[in-house]
Amino acid sequence: MLETAPYSTHRQLSGADVAVALANSPLGPGFADSPSEVTRALARDLALVWQAFTRRLDQVPIVAAINDGTVRRDDYLCLLRNIRQQVVEGGRWIAQAAASMSLPLFPVRSALIGHAAEEHRDYQMLEKNYVAAGGELHDIELASKNVGSEAFSSYMFHQSSLADPLQLFGAMFIIEGLGSARAAGWAIKLQSALGLPDSAVSFLAYHGKNDDSHYEKLRRVLASPFVDEKVGRTIVKTARTVGRLYCLQLEELDHV
Repeated sequence: MLETAPYSTHRQLSGADVAVALANSPLGPGFADSPSEVTRALARDLALVWQAFTRRLDQVPIVAAINDGTVRRDDYLCLLRNIRQQVVEGGRWIAQAAASMSLPLFPVRSALIGHAAEEHRDYQMLEKNYVAAGGELHDIELASKNVGSEAFSSYMFHQSSLADPLQLFGAMFIIEGLGSARAAGWAIKLQSALGLPDSAVSFLAYHGKNDDSHYEKLRRVLASPFVDEKVGRTIVKTARTVGRLYCLQLEELDHV
């Protein structure tokens, strides 16, 4: 079996606790109905990771401000400046992960190459949003990684350089899950609070719509024979780590 609670709660989880986590998982509750014991355990553990991650995320000041409507235009510009490097590098570490897959994992390699192609220009959309929201293009182009982004980037490139890095699907669970479950809602809240045009939130709106299809591909990989119990544990650990690093990136805005 996989880990019972990736984020230790120091208490026995009830069936009701797990059911709530599964219902809120971006994988969807149906993923846990697999006939495979490994897939069911993975669904449960990732759901618990997601639950803990989103609780921490919602306490991050910029996220809390978006959620409660107190966000300012400068806050939004700051957010875009600080996530640009992660977006720029996303296609690169996905491509590197593809190159690190051995021949028996050729279907996974192909899927990653396609995903990298879809992602590698997303930063341009983010830059256009920055300008549409009132920022200067050169400011976001010249922005340095904050200390959280440095840690996030280093971890992702290290993991993607390892042999057969299937554990990175744990990272995609977190990153694509944010797009699928949160991005569209954030776009609406930002427009409501700041009176922004669609052209200023298209990056979030796009990912809120299109990451659902990415997630369907992720579900297929997670339920595939490539993911055994050992690989499942590495996926859960990577998801947990990326969740912490993603929050750190948002906690350290402009701290370079």
